[in-house]
Amino acid sequence: MSVMKISSSISGIIVLLYSILLLVQIWGDGISADIFIKITISAIFIIIVLMGLAVMYREYIEDKNMRDDDYLM
Repeated sequence: MSVMKISSSISGIIVLLYSILLLVQIWGDGISADIFIKITISAIFIIIVLMGLAVMYREYIEDKNMRDDDYLM
């Protein structure tokens, strides 16, 4: 499995879990507002970092493959 597929899957799971938490927070007695905001910020941060690392890794692998194939020096 490629790094992009793995990071997309993990990000999708985080978004799904956050969506469920959001619905519980809106329609029921969920968690306190402070904890909800902390979870929101953490989820956004994790997704951004995860996708950023995946893109950097993909670019590194593509560059390495191009160097190996003598497209770049």
